[in-house]
Amino acid sequence: MKQLYEQMGLSAAVYQLGEEVLSGLEERFREIDRRAEYNQAKVLAAMQKNRVGAHHFAATTGYGYNDGGRDLLEQVYANVFHTEAALVRPQITCGTHALTIALSANLLPGDELLSPVGLPYDTLQEVIGIRPSPCSLAEYGVTYRQADLTPDGSFDFDAVRRAINEKTKLVTIQRSKGYATRPSFSVQQIGELIAFCKSVKPDLICMVDNCYGEFVDVIEPSDVGADMTVGSLIKNPGGGLAPIGGYICGTKACVDRCAYRLSAPGLGQEVGANLGLLPALYQGFFLAPTVTAGALKGAVFAANLYEKAGFRCVPNSVEPRNDIIQAVELGSEAGMLAFCSGIQSAAPVDSFAAPVPGDMPGYDSPVIMAAGAFVQGSSIELSADGPIRPPYAVYFQGGLTWQHAKFGVLMSVQKMAEAGLFPLA
Repeated sequence: MKQLYEQMGLSAAVYQLGEEVLSGLEERFREIDRRAEYNQAKVLAAMQKNRVGAHHFAATTGYGYNDGGRDLLEQVYANVFHTEAALVRPQITCGTHALTIALSANLLPGDELLSPVGLPYDTLQEVIGIRPSPCSLAEYGVTYRQADLTPDGSFDFDAVRRAINEKTKLVTIQRSKGYATRPSFSVQQIGELIAFCKSVKPDLICMVDNCYGEFVDVIEPSDVGADMTVGSLIKNPGGGLAPIGGYICGTKACVDRCAYRLSAPGLGQEVGANLGLLPALYQGFFLAPTVTAGALKGAVFAANLYEKAGFRCVPNSVEPRNDIIQAVELGSEAGMLAFCSGIQSAAPVDSFAAPVPGDMPGYDSPVIMAAGAFVQGSSIELSADGPIRPPYAVYFQGGLTWQHAKFGVLMSVQKMAEAGLFPLA
């Protein structure tokens, strides 16, 4: 193995460092595997309960009327997430699109949106209108308010209570950290926040941006009171096989409105051809628990390696995991370039490419992205990215297998060491 890795550009010193770190992670990895087994059984039980058969994989085109396979997939999602309904469609182009559908479908002019977890992720800021954009919620008369987190990254319940008023209609909770170095929230923490918000105003709709969090725990936000749980299929639940798509699981009232917003009033979930993608969507969802487990192991491995060298990691090497993202504060643009160069060089696709910062739609800073993926933008595959701004943190995630995630982390260390930015002594 060492000889093969050396041929692939990995030095013996970096390989040995990785083996030393791995020797202390056996119990952490066993716990990740235990959760994956539970979630695998949960998905399998839902597929068996709904009697998924080969005939459900048939392709549909055009309007997609009477698409039994599409409708059954949505029932499988609803069963796994323990919700009344689900909308799972390839017509949802990304996670931001899924969130936009959920927000615009359930907010009307004069309503107010509340974020009790501080500033939302960059791309959602234009959706809301925090940064002006055509067709934002602000343009349609939806106002916005936020309650910032406390300095230690926890909820400021007093500020949340003050922010809720007669106009507040929907609360949006971002589970993952986005391009911030705050902690990601556990499902239990999200449940406490939802319960608090509803105690102040019982008719509030609570939506959770679940991207990067699916199958990390044995429960989901929909198990602790979320009216809508929203995510992308080219992250955890697609298992690396879904080539596009998003999901919204929640109450029937909320999901019905989302379906009308996605297609058209009066049409809802009755239209939307699957275009032959159902085998990948079913099989990807089936594989998702174990793929997520591999990504989690990669994140834990990265934190332990980089913390050992003195870098600040969020979460740190021993904290519980609430999503698959590992943030590492590298302190310089050069560090981000070296880290991402290592991830790119470890990719099965475009390994020869050199990541460079560039402007990206929805972001206010240049962003560097390393992702040699089979599916463009699929961050359940090995990837790393981040905005070029202090504290120069890179966000590592993914890896369709643990073995690939491991190699990617080691190659990031290799490139950092070659640049004189990672001490190997």
